[in-house]
Amino acid sequence: MQIHRQTHQRTHAAVVITLTAALATLAAIPALAQRAPSAPEAASGFEPKVLATAKRAMISAANPLAVEAGLGILDMGGSAIDAAIAVQMVLNLVEPQSSGIGGGAFLLHADARGRVRSYDGRETAPAAAKAERFLKADGTPRAFPEAVYGGESVGVPGVLRMLEAAHKTHGKLPWSVLFAPAIKLAEAGFAVSPRLHKLLTDLGAPNFEATARAYFFEDDGKARAIGHVLKNPAFATTLKAIAAGGADVLHKGPIAAAIVQAVQNAPNHKGDLTLDDLAAYKPQERAPLCMPYRAYRVCGMGPPSSGGIAIAQMLKLIEPYSLGRRPLNADALHLLSEAQKLAYADRDRFVGDPDQVKVPAGLTDAKYLEARRAWIDRDKAKPKAEAGDPPGQGEKRAGLDATTESVGTSHVSIVDARGNAVALTTTIENAFGARIMAAGFLLNNELTDFSFRAKDAAGNPIANAVAPGKRPRSSMAPTIILDRAGKVKAVLGSPGGSRIILYVAKAAVGIMDWGLDAQAAADLANVGSRNGPLELEAGMVDALTIASMTKRGHQVQPVEMTSGLHIIVRRPDGSLEGGADPRREGLAKGR
Repeated sequence: MQIHRQTHQRTHAAVVITLTAALATLAAIPALAQRAPSAPEAASGFEPKVLATAKRAMISAANPLAVEAGLGILDMGGSAIDAAIAVQMVLNLVEPQSSGIGGGAFLLHADARGRVRSYDGRETAPAAAKAERFLKADGTPRAFPEAVYGGESVGVPGVLRMLEAAHKTHGKLPWSVLFAPAIKLAEAGFAVSPRLHKLLTDLGAPNFEATARAYFFEDDGKARAIGHVLKNPAFATTLKAIAAGGADVLHKGPIAAAIVQAVQNAPNHKGDLTLDDLAAYKPQERAPLCMPYRAYRVCGMGPPSSGGIAIAQMLKLIEPYSLGRRPLNADALHLLSEAQKLAYADRDRFVGDPDQVKVPAGLTDAKYLEARRAWIDRDKAKPKAEAGDPPGQGEKRAGLDATTESVGTSHVSIVDARGNAVALTTTIENAFGARIMAAGFLLNNELTDFSFRAKDAAGNPIANAVAPGKRPRSSMAPTIILDRAGKVKAVLGSPGGSRIILYVAKAAVGIMDWGLDAQAAADLANVGSRNGPLELEAGMVDALTIASMTKRGHQVQPVEMTSGLHIIVRRPDGSLEGGADPRREGLAKGR
């Protein structure tokens, strides 16, 4: 159902008072913000993390500054949603390559009774968008990098209105308080991390429009140095306006005008986003996709995300089998990868925006999955799976989508002292989005998550083709696992483009089948198949397992698989443990 906004009725004086109080409470942040990291951290590779434990509440997110901001909100009596908003705003500042108010998100919320609700803040295409948006004059698709950088890749941002809608239902503290940590950091500055520095260096100053280039790079084109204190007064001004006026401030008025101007005057290719597009955006509350698996109930996000469906399919396909006691043993890895081939085959044909295309209702039907399971050979790998014939697909066969999905994004997991949980996966898509900045924040390139072609080679219409007002398909997979009593067992999710499904699946199986703690599940080697080669995280899988996979007929492909898992697990005694992916600079910490 559609979420209807409510008018903010706070006075400016009240906003000033609440912001001032919040800033006083969070006064320790500037010192932390300006401290350079104490040890080098590679943009990829492992920075060992220690399992975090807590009695009441826990946050796991992609940057320590964001975690501290969220914990400060929890200390003030805030809810999981309150903390998630504060964390997101700080991530926008300190991890700008991954997410922010210029992008979109999916959010799952579970209360202490196990009631799960899901919120869709996915971006939408402008009203002027046409199916041939990313085709060249000769009818062939543009190269992905060329399509990303510029105005045509920018969709209508959705994360802020979605968070506002969730806050109206689940928030405890005033909206204005939640922006105080990010405002303070934006004004005081934060130390550029090794990861941010390396990503900027790798991409290069010429690939950013002028405002973004001036913010992220020195006059000579070099990326801001590690430890450089980067201030963003424009973003602080934007956040103050949003704190006082709500999400409408982003979608109407001067900030909206700045977004439109940046898109319509972008380098490389000019976009067609309008003020009417921004004003018309509405988040959606959708039914969560929950499936039983062994002794648990696993809840994810339905379409336009493919993550929840793919993970549900995979888990149900492997459920009849024992996966053994050792994590990622050869038998388990074989079963997992074959189930993933089937799930990705369906994903690439059937999933799109449910408001505009018919997504078959039977993709998670028990009888359908039982028939699909018969394709799996326990002893031999098959090179590729074909999409099935799920109930509810209609008379016309959907086209096969070959969309390129970039590896940006961030994930936040939170459990508050009341037992409420939030799984928030949030993105501006590619690293640094469209590389265009407006009012202090980067804009997304989310429209490149659409298929560049409207029909496949057989002439079948592709479910994920571009259309006006449409939401592009995603692989984001915020996940909440409930136990038999309906209590939250685990909260997890990851960035990683189309590999998000693989990352979340391996961690979920690690928790439910192998009893791994939150950190061990995040540490576990990344593995899986996207209906092609068996991708194994380079240097993370032993030679005997690789030999066994090769003997079974798998085309083994060692690759870098930089997940960003953030996981919380509730122990039997009710205490919490948190894990943060060692491949990135995140942190899990509790109270």
